[in-house]
Amino acid sequence: MSNNDIMKKLRVAMKFTDDDIIKVLDLVNFRITKTEITAIFRADDHPNFKACGDQILRNFLNGLIIYKRGPRPKAEPKI
Repeated sequence: MSNNDIMKKLRVAMKFTDDDIIKVLDLVNFRITKTEITAIFRADDHPNFKACGDQILRNFLNGLIIYKRGPRPKAEPKI
């Protein structure tokens, strides 16, 4: 299973639009354009297909954690 397949399945499961995915990636300060997102979801044989790299998937998963759970609480300073 490729990174593109994982992104497609997560998109369907979460009922995300392209704008939602951009917002989730923005939570981890990862900038991506809508054109790049649509290229990831194209068919493998399409001329504008783009393989989803590990960095995009990793940042999306980290952003998804923040989106669902909220930001990590700040640690209390130890005395």
